[in-house]
Amino acid sequence: ESLVEAELSKLACPICYYPLVSSIDHQSAPSKSDSSLECSTCKKLYSKDDYWDLTVAVGSTEYSETMPAATELFRTQLVSFLYERGWRQNFIWGGFPGLEKEFEMAKDYLKPTSGGIIIDASCGSGLFSRLFVKSELYCLVVALDFSENMLKQCKEFIKQENISDEYGLQFS
Repeated sequence: ESLVEAELSKLACPICYYPLVSSIDHQSAPSKSDSSLECSTCKKLYSKDDYWDLTVAVGSTEYSETMPAATELFRTQLVSFLYERGWRQNFIWGGFPGLEKEFEMAKDYLKPTSGGIIIDASCGSGLFSRLFVKSELYCLVVALDFSENMLKQCKEFIKQENISDEYGLQFS
């Protein structure tokens, strides 16, 4: 059992809170892109295309929820595309110290967790997730975001930067 599979077994179904297990779509040749997660109890299946969608409403055609405008803004393709191509640089005007300093601050704060698993919640395009993978400070880095488009952008950057898929996990 690989490290990733062992760590995935710690995830819980968002519906019934029982463990998720890795399953493979056997209709085609197994590969990482065919992997799915399935609830060990309610049997809800979470398939993986560019990311695993672990929201309660995944696959439901009857459930819809209105999101605040700010949430929806970050789910658009345009903002996802522009985030690291100019949008993020505006944070300096808000008093942020800059990417390098922010990353150093995060590493210092998270030093007691080195060697473990890190979850970058609200990872956006995976800017810090990728930095943590490259730092090799953690055995597993999980990128988590509500925006499907941000996760797709994260995956695109992971490919561009030749980051191993073994550590480039994304969830929604």
